[in-house]
Amino acid sequence: MSPDPADGAIHAGTWATLSWRPGDFALSHDVYIGENFADVFNGTGDTLQGHYTDEFFVVGFPGFPYPDGLVPGTTYYWRIDEVNDADPNSPWRGPVWSFWVPAKKAYDLSPADGTMFVDPDVTLTWSAGFGSVLHTVYFGEDFDTVSNATGGSPRGVVGYNPGPLEMNKTYYWRVDEFDGDNTYKGDVLSFTTTIPGLGEIVMERWDNIPGDDLPSLTGSSNYPNNPDVTENLTSFSSDLDLDNYGGRIHGWLYAPGTGDYTFWLCADNQGELWLSTDDDSTNVRLIALESNWAGPNTWGTGEEQSDPIPLVAGNKYYIMALWKEGSGGDQCQVAWQGPGIPNLTIIPGDNLSAYEPLNAFGAKPTNGAAGVTQTPVLEWKPGLQAVSHEVYFGTNEEAVRNTAKTSPEYKGTKSLGDESYDPGKLNWEAVYYWRIDEVNVTNPDSPWIGNVWSFTTADFLIIDDFESYDAGDNQIWYSWHDGLGYGVPGVDPYFAGNGTGAAVGDDTTPTYTEQNIVYGGSQSMPYWYNNNKQGYAYYSEAEKQLTACRDWTEQGVAELSLWFRGYAASVGSFTEGPAGTYTITGSGADIWAVDGVEADEFHYAFKTLSGTGSIAARVESVSDTDTWAKAGVMIRESLDPDSAHAMTVVTPGSGVSFQRRPGTGQTSI
Repeated sequence: MSPDPADGAIHAGTWATLSWRPGDFALSHDVYIGENFADVFNGTGDTLQGHYTDEFFVVGFPGFPYPDGLVPGTTYYWRIDEVNDADPNSPWRGPVWSFWVPAKKAYDLSPADGTMFVDPDVTLTWSAGFGSVLHTVYFGEDFDTVSNATGGSPRGVVGYNPGPLEMNKTYYWRVDEFDGDNTYKGDVLSFTTTIPGLGEIVMERWDNIPGDDLPSLTGSSNYPNNPDVTENLTSFSSDLDLDNYGGRIHGWLYAPGTGDYTFWLCADNQGELWLSTDDDSTNVRLIALESNWAGPNTWGTGEEQSDPIPLVAGNKYYIMALWKEGSGGDQCQVAWQGPGIPNLTIIPGDNLSAYEPLNAFGAKPTNGAAGVTQTPVLEWKPGLQAVSHEVYFGTNEEAVRNTAKTSPEYKGTKSLGDESYDPGKLNWEAVYYWRIDEVNVTNPDSPWIGNVWSFTTADFLIIDDFESYDAGDNQIWYSWHDGLGYGVPGVDPYFAGNGTGAAVGDDTTPTYTEQNIVYGGSQSMPYWYNNNKQGYAYYSEAEKQLTACRDWTEQGVAELSLWFRGYAASVGSFTEGPAGTYTITGSGADIWAVDGVEADEFHYAFKTLSGTGSIAARVESVSDTDTWAKAGVMIRESLDPDSAHAMTVVTPGSGVSFQRRPGTGQTSI
C-alpha cells in the first residue's frame, strides 16, 4: 500500500528509492521490478529482485538493479508481495504499480498530432524534456521544411503562440530540447485549424408539457417540427431554470482526432443521447440515457456513459440529446473524452455546428447495405434548400461520382416531394452506386453535390426486407401482425392483435426495429414471446401476408433460410445428492464486467421470495478452474444479464469476497 513513487507517477530522476507501507501481517517482502507489465505481474524473467525485510528498495545505483541508471523515456513496473512464513495464507500478492522517467525530448505536446478543428489563435504547449533548460520551436506550413529546419532561436519558457492562423489549414511544428550539453530533436506534429461555421449548436424547447418522462415530449403533436423556442448554445450544456418543458439539443459533432470516444449524458429529468454513424440524422443510435434524473455536472458510469465509439478525425457526425423536465433542476449536458481530450469535458462549441442539411440524406437502402432486394426503390430525404433532385445511378463508382448530366449515369430530375427512384430489376450479387444532387436555381450555391452511396444486391431471394421499415408509413407491425396489434378501432391503420403472446418491433429506436443485432444490413425484427401471458393464448405467433406472387425457384434457388439470434443456451446443471447436498456446474466469462461490458454469465438455482425470508448455504468446495471462479449466495433484482445484485462468494484463489452491482447496468464493485 501507499507506493512511492505513486502509481502512474512521473519520476524525474535516474535513480529512485521505492517505498511502501507494509501489510498488517507482513514480516518481509518479495520485490519485483521490470520494464514489462506482464513479466512483473507473472513474476517471470529477472523481475524478482529478492527477499527483504526493509520497507524500501533502491534502483538506478551501482550495486543495485539498473546500475547504469534509470533510462529516460522508460516506464518501470514494480510489485511487492508480503510474506509471513508462519501464516498459511502467505505470501499476499501485491498489485503492479508503475512510474515513468520522462524522455529527453519534449512530451505531452498539444495540440496532439493530427488534431482537427483547432482554434486559429492556439497556443502550442508541451512538457519539458528531462533535464532540459532551453526549447527551440520550428513552425510552418510544410512538413519537410519544419523537419529539416536548424538554427532556431532557443526559448527559456514552455509554450508558443504562432499568432492568428488561417482557417481550415494544416500546420506543422517541432520542439527541440537542450539540456546544457545535448540537443534532442523532437518529432514533427501537425494540426488543422477549424472551419467556418463551428462554434454553436441548436437548442429547441417545447413549453407547457407536464410530466417527467420523455414520451410526454416525443408524443406531443408539436414535436419535432414546432418548438416554442429555438436558440443557439456555445457548448453542449443547457440550464434554463424552468419547469414543465421538453428540450432537444442537436447538430453536427466534429471529431478532432481519430480513435475511440466515450460520451456522458447528464440530464434532469429523463434524457437520451443519440449519435449517428455519419453526418446523416437518420442513422442515429442511442448511446446513453438518464432514466431518472441527475444533478448538474454529475457523470454516471452506468447507462449514462456510452461504450467507446470510434470516430474519424475531420468527419462530422449528427448528435442529438433529448430531455424532459418536470420541476426542480432542468439541465442537459453532454461530455466526452477521447483522442486529444484526456479528461472528461463538456463538448465545446469549437467541435459543434448547427444542423443544416443542404445535401440529400436518409438514403434507403442505407449506404453500404448488403443483401438488398433485386427490385429496390431508392429513397432519400431532401436538403433544406432543395427544389428538385438530380439522380445519378450506375455500377461504376467513379463514373457516378464525377459524372455530368450528359452521361448515361444521369437518370433525370425528380421534383420536391418525390424523393424516390425505381431503377428496375437489378442483377444478383452486384454493387450499385447512386448520388442525389440537390438543386435550387435561385440559390448561387446550388447544386449541392451529394455523397456517393452504394449497396450490394443479394445472391438470394428476399422474402422480407427489414431494411425498409421505419417510424413513418411503413412501421414493422403494419406488416407483421402480433398479439398487441396497433392503432385505434375505426381509424386506419388498425389491427386488434391476434390474441397470442407475440410482440414485434421496438418503439425505443428511430425505426422501431433492432439496430444492434443485425445480419447483412442495419435492421432486424425484434420478436418477443410470452407463452404464459395472462389473457392471451398460450403460444406466440407473428404473421406477415405476402401480397404478390413470387417465383421462389428463380436462379435455381432450392433452400429457405432464417437467420435468428436469441439468448444463448445455459451451460450447466443442478443436482442433489446425497440429500441436502447440491452440485452446480456452469461456465461463463464472469459475474463482472468483461471488456467493459456488464453482462453476467453463470449457472444458478433460485427462489423468489414473496416476503421476508432467508437462504443459507455452505460452500464445501469450488473447482479451481480460475482464481475468480465463484460459488456462493446472491440476491438479484432480475434475471437480466446486467441486473443489480449483491453476493457473497468463495473463490479458489481470491478468498471470500462480497461483490455487487449497485444498479442496473452500473459498474460492478
